[in-house]
Amino acid sequence: MGIGLKLKNIIFIIIGSAIYSFGFVHFNMQNELGEGGFAGITLILYFVFKWDVALMNLLLNIPMFILGWKLLGKKVFAYTVIGTVSVSIFLKIFHMYEIDIGLQDDMLLVSLFAGVFAGVGLGIIFRFGGTTGGVDIIARLAHKYLGWSMGKTMFMFDSFVILISWLTFLDERSMMYTLVAVFVGARVIDFVQEGAYAARGAFIISELQDEIATRISLEMERGVTVLKGYGHYTKNEREVLYCVIGKNEIVRLKSIITSIDPHAFVSLTEVHDVMGEGFTLDDEKRPID
Repeated sequence: MGIGLKLKNIIFIIIGSAIYSFGFVHFNMQNELGEGGFAGITLILYFVFKWDVALMNLLLNIPMFILGWKLLGKKVFAYTVIGTVSVSIFLKIFHMYEIDIGLQDDMLLVSLFAGVFAGVGLGIIFRFGGTTGGVDIIARLAHKYLGWSMGKTMFMFDSFVILISWLTFLDERSMMYTLVAVFVGARVIDFVQEGAYAARGAFIISELQDEIATRISLEMERGVTVLKGYGHYTKNEREVLYCVIGKNEIVRLKSIITSIDPHAFVSLTEVHDVMGEGFTLDDEKRPID
């Protein structure tokens, strides 16, 4: 497409919108549970004034469309429009053909499912470059320019909206369950958005670094970078090995290191986003689908 949109991204954004909207209608609306962000505002308008949530979702997001166009560029703006419109369409459909889930007597289960559906749906949308407008754009900007977790940013904004909901239509019990749903949703968003790329970075200090690096390269087919280090206490220069591996490769890496040098110093760190050969590119430098 003219501005670089990918059909795969559009499809998954629509799928994510459907998942999110289903949970919103069948757990939040059906059980008078609040929500954060602009979605929470649409719930306030629905329960207080009976205004249509699908229509309000579109109207409230017009200013966000402008912000998204100015700050995020044409591609993200287009994905945002697709996500927002898709959510509104699915909200309308699911509200018209609502299914009685029948969990009114188990609000804990309702809040957990509400959080999971919201987290999975929004996580998929974020993962494929889109947003659903509203606070999603604010969270995406914070993630892009400040490095904040999108889930964390949304949780902060959501808490404010939930407070307003409590002052309008939520009772204390429903407000607490809403907080549970929002917290679960925030955690699931981060897991879905980053989970597939989550890896571990390994720093290795050993007298046998050449043998360790060779074994990692040959047996695990992972690249190893040699960094120049300096021991503050010993005043000696040391070489430090660094490599990035998948979470399922940790045991294998440890086994290789200990078989060569049981006294090696190894530090593992979390890596939430990995790009490059072995992760997002194959051996021919082509994108991995």
